[in-house]
Amino acid sequence: MIATARVGRVFAHAAPTDLRKGFDGLAALVLEHLGREATSGDMYLFVSRDRLRAKVLWWDGTGLCIHAKRLEQGRFAALWGRVRDGQVELSAAELALFLEGCREVGHRRLSPPAVDPYRKVYFGAAR
Repeated sequence: MIATARVGRVFAHAAPTDLRKGFDGLAALVLEHLGREATSGDMYLFVSRDRLRAKVLWWDGTGLCIHAKRLEQGRFAALWGRVRDGQVELSAAELALFLEGCREVGHRRLSPPAVDPYRKVYFGAAR
């Protein structure tokens, strides 16, 4: 897993990406296609057309970082099948599974929904 204490949300680019792009090219995709700022603290996942390579772009508080991975066997899941509003959101756990080559990441939600801290729950029942 990527070693950072500042994990915000994780968003995947909803189309195959030319991974020859570096910091500026990937940051431009984040702004143009996802409508977000690369310096927000969130992580942004990009996958090549052949699904053998992936890059994660994130701001660690001092600068942009890129984590790159190339699978030697198998392929990364095709996340563009889960597109909603032009983007795919993953949990940090799903990102870790994705980078390990888990095939289920692209097919079904693997993490429970986020907890609403303002919702009162008493003995397992919401009120």
